[in-house]
Amino acid sequence: MSASNPHPCLLHSTGQELDPGFIKAEIQRFLQEDIGREDLTTACSLPSSAMAKGHIVAREACVLAGAEVARRVFLELDPSLHCVLQAADGHQLSRGQSLLSMTGRAAPILTGERLALNLLQRLCGIATLTRRYVEAVSGTAAQIVDTRKTTPGLRQLEKYAVRMGGGANHRLRLDDGILIKDNHIAIAGGIESALKRVRAAGPLPIQVEVDNLSQLRVALDFGVEAVLLDNMTPEQTAEAVRLIRSHACGMHCFIEASGGITLENVRCYAESGVDIISVGALTHSAAAADLSLELETLGPAQQ
Repeated sequence: MSASNPHPCLLHSTGQELDPGFIKAEIQRFLQEDIGREDLTTACSLPSSAMAKGHIVAREACVLAGAEVARRVFLELDPSLHCVLQAADGHQLSRGQSLLSMTGRAAPILTGERLALNLLQRLCGIATLTRRYVEAVSGTAAQIVDTRKTTPGLRQLEKYAVRMGGGANHRLRLDDGILIKDNHIAIAGGIESALKRVRAAGPLPIQVEVDNLSQLRVALDFGVEAVLLDNMTPEQTAEAVRLIRSHACGMHCFIEASGGITLENVRCYAESGVDIISVGALTHSAAAADLSLELETLGPAQQ
């Protein structure tokens, strides 16, 4: 089995695009959090007739993610604004490149500025870091995937950003599949006990986390569909892959590596023969991209 044919207990099947209804509902929630009753500063300092033109610009090279979400922030505040995307999600932006322009009443542009930038900077940062990992394993059969180490309330958006960076999504929710981890094993009384209980629950594909070859042998003898090699060195991972592929039940076992993986060593893991490499840092440690809104007035406002 290869990463191009992922096992259903591992990778979440989802389209590339975000659902428009989901985007609208999330933006309304975010705006309520940010605005409260009203944008007092804008309401008190500007005449309602003030007009402006703005551009969101990349201050550094980055991978674009969330452009349509940002556009929808401004349109939610004022549907009459003329908002134009100037680059598509997944595109590599150069320093100084404009990604979104808006023209119309100044008030909704100012009110939506912080939310639009917050979302864009977070999502572009994730997409950019993901792209770096994807490029680091280019030419191997391994695929870069995310984890559930996401910001509460932002999981779908952050996992979307991973896809825009060229990565794939691991489980979206706990009900997407079974992954028996170390704490499950400890509380269940051992790996064999945990595996037996899960198998008794029904014909569900099982992935189990192992951190040594002894646990791996038990999992293989049990016939699990997938394993997660946790916190192993690249050399230990390669040894584990050889053991899996030589086992009677291991030829089609899906292999994931995770834990302690960085940009500096990810290619070594990819070359060990694993199918996927999961990296929590894609979502929990990505630095925000440097973006800004450049705004100019369109003639004197009517008092």
